[in-house]
Amino acid sequence: MSTPHARAAAVDVRRPDGLDRAVRLLAPLPDPGPYSGEERPRVETALEEARAQRTALLDRHAEALYDRLTADRTGRPRLDALVAAADSAAPGLVPSPAQLRAERATPVSERLGYDVDLGVFLRGLLRCPPVGDHLLDSMLRPTGRALGLLDGFRATGAVRLETTLLERHAGVARITMCAPDRLNAEDEQQVDDMETAVDLALLDEQCEIGLIRGGEMTHPRYAGRRVFSAGINLKRLHAGEISLVGFLLRRELGYLRKLLLGLRTDQPSWRYPLTDMPWVAAVDGFAIGGGMQLLLAVDHVLAASDAYLSLPAAQEGIVPGAADFRLPPVTGPRLARQIILGGRRVHARDPEARTLVDEVVDPAALDEAVELALVRLRDPAVTANRRMVNLALEPADGFRAYMAEFAVQQALRIHAADVLGKAGRFAARPSG
Repeated sequence: MSTPHARAAAVDVRRPDGLDRAVRLLAPLPDPGPYSGEERPRVETALEEARAQRTALLDRHAEALYDRLTADRTGRPRLDALVAAADSAAPGLVPSPAQLRAERATPVSERLGYDVDLGVFLRGLLRCPPVGDHLLDSMLRPTGRALGLLDGFRATGAVRLETTLLERHAGVARITMCAPDRLNAEDEQQVDDMETAVDLALLDEQCEIGLIRGGEMTHPRYAGRRVFSAGINLKRLHAGEISLVGFLLRRELGYLRKLLLGLRTDQPSWRYPLTDMPWVAAVDGFAIGGGMQLLLAVDHVLAASDAYLSLPAAQEGIVPGAADFRLPPVTGPRLARQIILGGRRVHARDPEARTLVDEVVDPAALDEAVELALVRLRDPAVTANRRMVNLALEPADGFRAYMAEFAVQQALRIHAADVLGKAGRFAARPSG
């Protein structure tokens, strides 16, 4: 006797109603809890079966589904719009808006983890090469928010966002991360602000090179001092406010990849299909977690001699974005394992820092060193060579395959009981 899983996988999607029939055969996702007693294991077993069914369906039908959601790839929806389109076009395939709202209202410890179901959906799309390539390309397009702010930025040369300041001075797009009370710890607002700032810098024809640096802090431990980034906002993670689609995937497929590769616009040049420029980062204090991940996407890194870098994701219980993909070729696999798996800090003065930092400078001389670096990297040949280096270092197929699996593995980790407990402990003590 065939199981629903097998029946869903066996439907011939080439028939006009094939995809709809396959979706109808899926077991429904359980509604949000809370569940107690014997209910919880029963619901978790049902979730396992439902996720296995959806994985099988997407392995077979990802291309047909994506073509439906994007009008045969004429549309370019971003991740959130793609999820909404899936709910509308194939009801039951992903959690519904009502289910997602209900889960957000459920205590974190009692949630079912619908992010995992969104991860299953997005993994299925990303690991299908033609679909994944189209989706990754769509995520390189400028956001609507950035397009709405572009005229104002072109006219004034400045945009103040909630957590980020973008200023243009003499051809330099200066992005300052400004979340001073939390040491630039990232949340969904900061991811949105950073992507907006990167888009604006790349869209503005007067910007020739970009600089990313942390602003001065009001946090009592670092008041009046510049800090680069304390990484993910662990208080938000503990509160269940760090989402897969709005933060963890958007960050990697959005502004970080735009820093690396550039921006896809409606009028690409025949000379090169993306709008790009060199990027410099200057590290004051520390670049923890997401801050260190950001450094792997820029062309030149300066660090104050008293600064350090670290990726404590394994200690926090999560995956450090695309750092598991990008770091080993940079440092070598052994040091990468020490940093990722063991949480090793690399201090700017350490010999090992030479693989991660281009210049180590006395803190008092960092401002001057930054300006000199910006002059050097504005050489016209730099842009052409950075394109070729980045294409060599990050093959599109490898990145797509990594992010496909990341979609599920990270979703599983952010809802794991050990992560929620660790996040509470980390949030209770100061960063750095």
